Amino acid sequence: MKHASPRGANSAPSQRPLAETRAPDEGDGVETSPSVSDRIAKTTCYMCACRCGIDVHIKDGKVRYINGNKDHPVNRGVICGKGSAGIMQHYSPARLKKPLLRSGPRGSGEFREIEWEEAFAIATERLSRVRSTDPKKLAFFTGRDQSQSLTGWWASQFGTPNFAAHGGFCSVNMAAGGLYTIGGSFWEFGKPDWNNTKYFMLFGVAEDHDSNPIKIGLGKLKARGAKVVSINPCRTGYNAIADDWIGIRPGTDGLFVLALIHELLKAGRVDLDYLLRYTNAAALVIQEPGAADDGLLVRDGGGNLLVWDRVAKTPACATDPETKPVLTGGYTVGGRHCVPVFQLIADRYLDDSYSPDAVAGRCGIPADTMRRIAAELAHVAFEQTIELPIAWTDWAGRRHETIKGRPVSMHAMRGISAHSNGFHTCRAIHLLQVLLGTVDVPGGFRFKPPYPRSAPPGPKPAGKNVRPMTALEGMPLGFVCGPDDLLLDEAGKPIRIDKAYSWEAPLAAHGLMHSVIRNSWAGDPYPIDTLMMYMSNMAWNSSMNTVETIAMLTDKDEAGDYKIPFIIYSDAYYSETVPFADLVLPDTTYLERHDCISLLDRPISHADGPGDAIRHPVVQPDRDVRPFQSVLIELGARLGLPGFVDEDGSARYRDYADYIVNHERAPGIGPLAGWRGKNGDAIGKGEINPDQLQRYIDNGGFWHHDFSDDQRYYKMGNRAYLDFAVQMGFIPKAEPIVFQLYSEPMQRFRLAARGHGKLQPSAAERDRIETYMDPLPFWYAPFEDDTVDVDKYPLHALTQRPMHMYHSWGSQNAWLRQITSQNRLFVHRQTAIGLGLADDDWVWIESVNGRVKGQIKLIDGVNPDTVWTWNAIGKRRGSWGLKDDAAESTRGFLLNHIIADQTAADANGKRYSNADPVTGQAAWFDVRVRIARCERQEAGFTEPQFERFSQPPNVEPPLDVLRFGAAFRMKREAAE
Repeated sequence: MKHASPRGANSAPSQRPLAETRAPDEGDGVETSPSVSDRIAKTTCYMCACRCGIDVHIKDGKVRYINGNKDHPVNRGVICGKGSAGIMQHYSPARLKKPLLRSGPRGSGEFREIEWEEAFAIATERLSRVRSTDPKKLAFFTGRDQSQSLTGWWASQFGTPNFAAHGGFCSVNMAAGGLYTIGGSFWEFGKPDWNNTKYFMLFGVAEDHDSNPIKIGLGKLKARGAKVVSINPCRTGYNAIADDWIGIRPGTDGLFVLALIHELLKAGRVDLDYLLRYTNAAALVIQEPGAADDGLLVRDGGGNLLVWDRVAKTPACATDPETKPVLTGGYTVGGRHCVPVFQLIADRYLDDSYSPDAVAGRCGIPADTMRRIAAELAHVAFEQTIELPIAWTDWAGRRHETIKGRPVSMHAMRGISAHSNGFHTCRAIHLLQVLLGTVDVPGGFRFKPPYPRSAPPGPKPAGKNVRPMTALEGMPLGFVCGPDDLLLDEAGKPIRIDKAYSWEAPLAAHGLMHSVIRNSWAGDPYPIDTLMMYMSNMAWNSSMNTVETIAMLTDKDEAGDYKIPFIIYSDAYYSETVPFADLVLPDTTYLERHDCISLLDRPISHADGPGDAIRHPVVQPDRDVRPFQSVLIELGARLGLPGFVDEDGSARYRDYADYIVNHERAPGIGPLAGWRGKNGDAIGKGEINPDQLQRYIDNGGFWHHDFSDDQRYYKMGNRAYLDFAVQMGFIPKAEPIVFQLYSEPMQRFRLAARGHGKLQPSAAERDRIETYMDPLPFWYAPFEDDTVDVDKYPLHALTQRPMHMYHSWGSQNAWLRQITSQNRLFVHRQTAIGLGLADDDWVWIESVNGRVKGQIKLIDGVNPDTVWTWNAIGKRRGSWGLKDDAAESTRGFLLNHIIADQTAADANGKRYSNADPVTGQAAWFDVRVRIARCERQEAGFTEPQFERFSQPPNVEPPLDVLRFGAAFRMKREAAE
């Protein structure tokens, strides 16, 4: 065998770039390393929210190939099917080419092309009139745009509180549940300690989310023999490789978790020392029913939390390192009867109603399985403790010679979030973690900077004083601490069009994107003038009750005017929402623009250090399109918004790239944390560096900082980390972050419902607030379970996205469509037999809200009471550049058509958004259905069908055969 010479041999470490990337000459005439590009541009992927680093190979000014960036801290060179198929996203036939102005009826798709100057003039005139009269009559809602630091600030400077993004439809329960409990959250702001975990629990995570880091992490766990337990009604993707799949009944995860807590408390297997150090478990709670302070925490005159000192037998300051708190018992403080928080926890969850035997039937999980899992958690946490030989100092100045950890970790996402009980379920999962002492310890769930922050973090939402030509006093989204922070007018009505931060959704930290169209159409709580949306497919897969939503977008009043007067929409593609716009502002693809993945928004940090990233144009647009972020900055300047113009009225920023470098949210703090200061030698805070973007580009499109060993764990109480967090601007003071097992802000709402305080809900809202604003997590049935005839609609119906697609972006992608171009309804084999159904049957899927038709596939890996399908595969004819006979339109279906966007009327005749009553999170996983075989003549095509959209001007017809790469090959062969 001929040995290769050292030059060109792949002998370098796998996670480092090779000095010589060409394979050695084998002497057989076969070219194994053809030149595929003239240059390689390193940027950030946008095919999901993972934000992986990618190498984009450019040939003759066109994208030739995409692979993973081996130096990138997110994916370490790993790339998924979505990421590599970004070429087809960039060259999609659905790309918009020029600004459009509606010329036919709304929803027809009839437009005429206009120039950008006319588009800006129309938008500026419209928005100027709104801003000068009543700024809240602009509703500005965005999708998965990853630039909410800019879009939210723009809304604030315009003066409208009516801003929100994708989170209220996707994950606000996950965010708020964590931020109100531990000052951080699952998904983008935390991660399991993949290197040290020995027992990993995965709740409701579909494989389209964070796919590369999770795949890398799961690979580490499987290689080390760690146990993976998945709790999910569907056994797909990550759940398919679990050692233990718990096929739970949808919406009962919280009940399952509280049963585990019951068992741990019963066995005394909780980390008492951890609870005393890092939580409010010892804080005293006033127990005086009927009093205005019942359920509030006891404080001294300086506002410090009080505990009961078991040695001094007196109340003492909770943050005094010399205090010896108790966790149980009853005490009298200032004439008030009080008990520690932990006593309330024990009283509630030790009750037999939370025992495995009591909840097994509801969850669909055997009681013995619950007891076994609780025992396994306790065994790993307390018998397999990790101890790292690293010295560190806590917030009180106490030195510790080692770092101890309990190697149990958990992760959760949309399957938990998208239920009407999701907030309390998420809080229950965090309570379970904290009771075991597994948050931000070796082997546990770990925070990603800039988290943790105080629970809840600041700031509070702005919008109480909306005035013409005036910026808001802060950002539109935030965190309330009690009724006084709600956004209500003098009559107690919601100030926001989506009713976020009202009695209907008090902790709506991400807003209610899914409510804006209905409320705007109904003029409830008031009519709006302009609805502006970005990258949010609200006429299709980003709304519930799609059929009615489409009708609302086109409905007119008695005078013949549209009830939603004007719609401005920006997207890169001809989605199902574009035809409903009056003015269309065409966006670029992610390879043609600047983006900022910022610590002010959703950074690329990992648990061992902060990080952020950029996108930058690796190719130039071949169409008359502009990045929406730059368009927004241009509009801000034309409108004269504060912060967007200088004192002389001239534009402050040339475009989004200029904004990224020169904008400061606070002195020294801008969108990017790396290479700050005139010489680029500062991080976090520092002067503006004109070369900052180039430094990012030179570094592969990202910046990352590694913590010292003594900063990596116990961030909530680690002096070295807290000092660093202050220096970076993450937190205002180097004070310990106390986990809130008992949420006092929620108790303040209950007191208002009981008639205390200056702001109180109406009589009709009191029971709702009293019930759901519980300061301790509890479980209740999803709303639809209690409002529909479950005998008539016995099945739960879920949607999720395949690993190779994300939202509606991927399902128009020519390469990814070859994997999945039709979705099926997956039905448990035994369930199908009971219904007389066979594999490949066409069925009607019916809810109280309507019915859709699709084809079924029989499987075993699903909860027998559950059916599910891939979401966003079904498309409307005429959209996304697809042919009329595309399988997505003829055989794919969308479950959103039969998901209600409102609850059934209550005893007072009132209907609420079909959402979690605490946060307003859309509850699109609660739908109940029945299925039945359709008639023979009905088989073979999906329903409902909608009128085909007209095509925008100058659109090329879809190709029968895609031959991407042919031009590259022909040129190469000609050269040879």
